[in-house]
Amino acid sequence: MPRRRGLLAAPFLALLPGPARAQPGCAGTVHLTIDTGWSREAEAIAATLRRHQVRATLFVADEPTFRGDRTLDESWAPFWRARVAEGHNFASHTWRHWYFRGDAGPGLVRYVNRQGPGQETLTQAALCAELARPMDRLRQLAPGAQVLPLWRAPGGITTPGALAMAAACGLRHQGWTARGFWGDELDSAAHPNATLAQRAITGTRPGEVVVLHWGVRSRREPFALVLDQVLAGLRARGLCCAPLPPQGVA
Repeated sequence: MPRRRGLLAAPFLALLPGPARAQPGCAGTVHLTIDTGWSREAEAIAATLRRHQVRATLFVADEPTFRGDRTLDESWAPFWRARVAEGHNFASHTWRHWYFRGDAGPGLVRYVNRQGPGQETLTQAALCAELARPMDRLRQLAPGAQVLPLWRAPGGITTPGALAMAAACGLRHQGWTARGFWGDELDSAAHPNATLAQRAITGTRPGEVVVLHWGVRSRREPFALVLDQVLAGLRARGLCCAPLPPQGVA
């Protein structure tokens, strides 16, 4: 498992303000969250969510995509506007999707590019700007987006300083639960979809915070191919999916 803590004609759901409400016939709620990622399966995942009338919380960063552009380029505006219309809510996944690699002193945190050269030490103001920028850009691309006062560190890896500094920006960190890691980033030869799907259906408990991506470049058997099966399996167990409430989930 990666080093983590804790990505068609059905009618769109209305956007409900405040915390998610229990749905009739539900034995429990699962909070589905989706990080940007490679975005190769983005449209397929979105279609599956529509069929199941599932809304999620979308953590957004400006990442490279399979199309050769970036997730917050103008070319992705129709995609994000469609997600707003469907009633998903949004939160920051940082702008550059770099990794936090330790505190450098009071009010300072090291921020490192895992994919190539680049690192810097963020001050309080710089960290606030890094977290605010993707949401500012999202609002430009998709006016009306419901943005939560939450954030998620790339890889889920935080530092005490980063958490405190982000809290000073008005943002609470939201990770995922242990059973909420469904494995869409794992190697598909060692972790085939059939195994991951069965584990997700039987192992997910009420109250889980699940993390997925809109596509993972390194996975040859996309998890999106079994997402329909997983959502149907959870619903058969009486579990309903919902986005995160504004205060997050502990």
